[in-house]
Amino acid sequence: MENNVDEATATPSAMPATRGYQQEMLDESMRRNIIIALDTGSGKTLIAVLRMKHEMEREPKKISWFFAPTVALCEQQKNVIKSYLPVSVGIVSGSNEPDQWKDANLWERVLRTHRVMISTPQVFLDALRHGYISLGNDISLLIFDEAHHAVDNHPYNRIMMEFYFALPPRTEDNSDGPVRPMVLGLTASPIYGGNVIKAFEKIESNLDSTIRAPRRNRAELAKYVHRPIFKHLLYNPPDEDFSTNLASLSAVIQTLNIENDPYVISLREQLKKVRYGSFEYGRVDQKLSKVIQKENSFTHKGLRDFERAATDICHDLGPWAADWFVWSVIQRAKQAANPYDTMMTTWRRTEKVYLLDTLQKVQVSPVSYYADDIGDDCSDKTRALIECLLMEKAEVESRGEAYSSIIFVQRRDAVIALAELLRHHPKTKDVFEVGTLLGSSDSSFRHSMMDITRTMVKDAQEQVISEFKAGEKNLIVSTSVAEEGIDIQACCSVIRWDPPPNMASWAQSRGRARKRQSTFTLMFEEGNKQQKDVAKWESLEQQMIALYNDPSRTTSSIPDDLFDCDEEEEEEDDDMILCVESTGALLTLHSAISHLSHFCAVIPNTTHADNTPLYDIDPPEFPEGWHALAEALRPQAAYAGPYGSRVTLPRSLPLPERQFTVDRIYKSKISAYRHVAFKAYKCLYDAGLLNDNLLPITSVVEPELEEEVKSMLADVEKRSGFAKITMSVDPWAPEDPIDDSWQCSEVTLEGLPPLYMFMKSEVISLDLDEGPKLYRTGLPVVRTSVLNVGRQLLSEELLLKAKKFTRRIFWGLNNTRMEWDNLDFSYLFLPVDDVETDWDVRRSWLASVQAEEPERYPHHLMVKAEEFGEKFRHPSDLTLIHRHVGMGRPFKFVRWRHEPLLEEEEEELKLRYGKHFGDVEVTYPVLVVQAFPPRTNFMIPTVPVNREYLSEPPPLVHLLPRFSGVVLLSPEDTEYAFLLPSVLRSLSMSSTANSLRKNLFSSTPLKDISISLLTTAITAPSSGERLNYQRMETLGDTVVKFMVGIQLLAEYPLWHEGYLTRKKDHAVSNVRLAKEDISRGLYRWIIRDIMLGKKWKPKYFTVQGGSNDQTPSPTVEESPTATAASQEQSKERQIGKKKSKKDQQLSTKVLADVVESVIGAAFLHGGFSFGYECIKFFSLGLKWEPLAVRVEQVLSRVEKLTDEETAHLPPQLGDVESMLGYTFKRKLLLIEALTHGSYQSDIRAPSYERMEFLGDSVLDMVVTNYLYHAPGKNYSPGHMHLRKSAVVNGHILSYICLKTHKSVEAVMPQPDANGRIGLSNDNQEINLWKCLLHSNPKVLEDQLNTFTRYRKRKDEIEESLMTGTVFPWAALTRLQAPKFFSDMIESIIGAVFLDSEGSFPVVQRVLTTLGIMPLLEHIVKDDVDILHPVSRLSLWAQKHGKSIEYAMERSKGNITCTILVDEKEKVKVTEVWRGKPSQEEVKYIAAEMAIKAFKLRDVGVGYEALKKKSKSKASKKQKQKLSGQAKP
Repeated sequence: MENNVDEATATPSAMPATRGYQQEMLDESMRRNIIIALDTGSGKTLIAVLRMKHEMEREPKKISWFFAPTVALCEQQKNVIKSYLPVSVGIVSGSNEPDQWKDANLWERVLRTHRVMISTPQVFLDALRHGYISLGNDISLLIFDEAHHAVDNHPYNRIMMEFYFALPPRTEDNSDGPVRPMVLGLTASPIYGGNVIKAFEKIESNLDSTIRAPRRNRAELAKYVHRPIFKHLLYNPPDEDFSTNLASLSAVIQTLNIENDPYVISLREQLKKVRYGSFEYGRVDQKLSKVIQKENSFTHKGLRDFERAATDICHDLGPWAADWFVWSVIQRAKQAANPYDTMMTTWRRTEKVYLLDTLQKVQVSPVSYYADDIGDDCSDKTRALIECLLMEKAEVESRGEAYSSIIFVQRRDAVIALAELLRHHPKTKDVFEVGTLLGSSDSSFRHSMMDITRTMVKDAQEQVISEFKAGEKNLIVSTSVAEEGIDIQACCSVIRWDPPPNMASWAQSRGRARKRQSTFTLMFEEGNKQQKDVAKWESLEQQMIALYNDPSRTTSSIPDDLFDCDEEEEEEDDDMILCVESTGALLTLHSAISHLSHFCAVIPNTTHADNTPLYDIDPPEFPEGWHALAEALRPQAAYAGPYGSRVTLPRSLPLPERQFTVDRIYKSKISAYRHVAFKAYKCLYDAGLLNDNLLPITSVVEPELEEEVKSMLADVEKRSGFAKITMSVDPWAPEDPIDDSWQCSEVTLEGLPPLYMFMKSEVISLDLDEGPKLYRTGLPVVRTSVLNVGRQLLSEELLLKAKKFTRRIFWGLNNTRMEWDNLDFSYLFLPVDDVETDWDVRRSWLASVQAEEPERYPHHLMVKAEEFGEKFRHPSDLTLIHRHVGMGRPFKFVRWRHEPLLEEEEEELKLRYGKHFGDVEVTYPVLVVQAFPPRTNFMIPTVPVNREYLSEPPPLVHLLPRFSGVVLLSPEDTEYAFLLPSVLRSLSMSSTANSLRKNLFSSTPLKDISISLLTTAITAPSSGERLNYQRMETLGDTVVKFMVGIQLLAEYPLWHEGYLTRKKDHAVSNVRLAKEDISRGLYRWIIRDIMLGKKWKPKYFTVQGGSNDQTPSPTVEESPTATAASQEQSKERQIGKKKSKKDQQLSTKVLADVVESVIGAAFLHGGFSFGYECIKFFSLGLKWEPLAVRVEQVLSRVEKLTDEETAHLPPQLGDVESMLGYTFKRKLLLIEALTHGSYQSDIRAPSYERMEFLGDSVLDMVVTNYLYHAPGKNYSPGHMHLRKSAVVNGHILSYICLKTHKSVEAVMPQPDANGRIGLSNDNQEINLWKCLLHSNPKVLEDQLNTFTRYRKRKDEIEESLMTGTVFPWAALTRLQAPKFFSDMIESIIGAVFLDSEGSFPVVQRVLTTLGIMPLLEHIVKDDVDILHPVSRLSLWAQKHGKSIEYAMERSKGNITCTILVDEKEKVKVTEVWRGKPSQEEVKYIAAEMAIKAFKLRDVGVGYEALKKKSKSKASKKQKQKLSGQAKP
């Protein structure tokens, strides 16, 4: 549904002053319901605007609703209302699309945010019927424009009958409750004709109103409303004119035989194939008899309509117009009937061929445009019209006015022909600028040959109206579309070419002639009785005026027999309703058929399966076999009732019964159809397939949760801000704040003395194989272990000693971010073997001199290198050197250099210091130092991003000792300083995972998940860690989709695949997963912070001067060694660039990803049983049962076959089992897997869509699990996705279906060389695709055509798939296999999974037999290039900064794809057009050709190389940023 909402305009136009008669009508409408009867142009809309303004002020809680019968009128009235009222004015309009009824949020917003709404009445009626609007509670005023439509079953009348009269009348006491809204009607002609009194009673009763016109101000009204001068134009009856082209057309039509029509032929072919006695046989039999009797096939009916239209034109306009019309239509039809033309998309190919063949036989000639030829071949009626037009134009222009006129014509064909004649007639061609109006109805869903005339209109309707208003056109030839609903200015002249069909049409068209002295002319044939009709209408109009000006008239009470409709069936069609009390939604017999059609229309379509509900009348319209009888023997007597009916719902609905019947008791066919539709729809509601708005269950997808998730996140951020805490758990926080004991562990780093580690939280013991491995540049890997010793109470002396040691080892590298006096560390270290060393002596010396001269020695643990060297004789065991004391990054000490520097070395040294100290003297010894390699996190292996850049060690640097500083740390202490942060990082991550187990998962089986798996599962890519959740998230995503699918399949046995898919998509959507994450607090355990050297500092329990909010800065940094980080991670990082606080906030995707990765971890830890427990923990809004239970529930509903049923099973079942290498215990599962939606047999099984739904997730599960565990591969999520896509896409599964077959040995009698008859082998193949159960010839045609293409390319594809190194995307696409081929494979997989009681090993064996697993293994083992050619070309273009464009062009039955690189043509491919798949095929072929032309594979442009297109640029910047960073 289109919701085109205009908010309140800031500066609405000033409201014009009301005229007296307008005020009189407004005042009366305030007191009671009235229908205002005023001529066109009298200002009825302004009265309605003022009435709405008063209603807004009187009733602020309800809205006013304005109805117009057409979309064009709605748009017109919206613009008027919006210009005057300073409120939001909305318009809602919809076409007959299935989606128009389902958006409850739309109606809620409409009612909440608007004061005035405009719509067509059907849209509003639908909203009422589905309970989206409560007439009594939401609406205070209803305005019906063109109110004379409120009769019979028009939506105006249905709104009143079904909802308005069910409400209590409005009184002073109940205006706030559910009461009838006020009603205002607007019309120029209240009735269509007939008995005025009865017609008035009807319209007034229907709208609960009184028809009124001004009484006190009638004189004023006459000043503004100018009745036209009424004229009659008589013409002579037509002669027997002869049209050559029409005669030729008629002659060909006379030779046609309905038996040769392709539709009749196709029905006869269908009848031969359908089982006699089946419902489908009866349906086809009736169609065949009906089309033969009525001869209403597309071609035959179309040609007869064509002949009839041309005959009428010849009769009315003359032979020239008829010749032109026949010639023009045939030329257009020939073009449209071309099989490759798309002018008329609904025309079937066979129909086009038959029509084209017929039209080729019609010998026609183009018309002559000579003046005499046109003038001589015109009818007397045409001559009379032209004379009238010329006379009236001259008269108007004599008054100094511009002339404008509208000619109203009944038939659109005559409009086109008359306009063409007037454009070329010698008397009018230079006098009038002619336009045409035919209405704007969309013919895209129509199927009629004469729709071709719509393409003959030269200008669009909007353009014609615009040019008419501007005076560029002065004559319009129009159908009744211009009578009402189109904003056309007043004309000087209105001429009715055809007499008006009723009084309303007469009054409406007359209203277009409302200028002063304008004329309204009716054309009559001499002696025609229609002149009497006009006289009667004039008399009726006077009666009407008298009635609605009668002051004694009030609203009539509704007579008892008011609703006795003229049609007999109305009595029985108003007695059944279904009302849902909770919403007020209403199903009536009048809405049942459209409701049922809508329900079936939103069921997902299977190729060549019609989801339309099939109706059969009882008794059949024709006796069985009527079409086969000789014409003389065919009974012609029509059956007059009573009738019954049957409706059959689509096979894709897994209902116990898809057919519904009503007995033969109804007086008409439509009544029988309505009752059976009502019965079927009520059954759907009772089965839970409709919601309480009586609509398909769109609520299986709840309203979008994105805003709710954002709100929850904002609340989390807000709470964390108020509490001065971080959103993440602190793994170092004390488990018991009042417990004074410390958790003691022994930490060992290989090659270094062991350390004690004291902490308040629990630590996990890790041996050397389990502990973190630390990777140092150019050195062996350091393994670590953590041995839990237990909790201890530490003495004050020992505690102080540990605090000082902890401060010492971390101070040297992190002193700028630490506070010397703050010893309140969250963890403490102390050597296990406390041995005094030379470094203790050196630190003691510094402490003593600092105490004596604190100003001279301001830096802790640091002293000038010159003084230190002189004091301790230039020792060689130094570690960290600062270029300037207490400033800059520390360098690695290499040696003291006593020998003189080379000239260039000395020059470089002086230049280094000269910037700050001028010309310096070089004294010896000098310090030789080296920058540390840029390392931060030692848990990431040292595999360089840019090998060339890291292949050489950093250069040696010379420093002057008198400016430099020495950090008093021993080599062991320095190793601790570098390595312990990484150890702590590892311990904090594992402790976080352990905290998650102990807290969130404590009461669930998830408390036993492996710490290593859980740690990876909660580590975000933004953390920069070597292992993050991305691979597990990919696996978990597949697990959760599979588990949700099987839960839904078992929980909702009556849901079709569309419902299941939408519910699954909602359950596993990011917003749903994110909501579950937040509601359970999982987000608090997500590891997102990145470990950065320039940001790292030890963790404190408290920070002096503020809170201990040590959430890492959002600044992120990419280490050259972090190649294990994903592409997403690399995008997120920017060297040295800070992100805004907003970027630190959790995203919906991260929240959802962590849920899926935790599910993946649970699956890896304990298979589906553990995965089930994890998904159940998060709920996802579903009911959960173990996998085995759900499988059993599904199997329990599979019916058991009797021996007789088993004996009559389709014979191909055994062949399919043989091809699969699996024998089904429950044959109905296999039947369901093989049943196409078009299959019309009476078998109980539904079509395969539900089984395909299951098979899709089972196949994904098998393939993803295999790729995750592929030996030695460790595929990234992107690579897993690429390889899975190569194996489970529709093209490859279709290929599997096409190649799967069974060889059958047979013998046939054959003559030998001697002429003797003997038996010879006649082995045959039975293909899997042939075993599909269907009843559609289109399916068979597609199967045969696809198999022909397969045989042509099977060897090429087979070789590429099983031995090639490049995946054959283009060759597979060329199969152009319809979707039902791949659906068949997936549905069979689903059936095998169920029948084997959920056994994945059995499924894998079947996949191996089908060839899917061998293909997957080959792709993995041999590193097959599976990158799609279009993707490869796109990546190449991105890398080289080029633009790629695929230009498609269809011409002469071909499709051409041109690849443009930087707007220059590089590759061009042309293939035969065989439908939409041809476009995809030619695109792939063109991409493959471009890859070969550019030699992308030849130069090794692989996926990884393309993926890293920006690495080279990044590494240069990286080198500049990191070259001096003090991290090894």
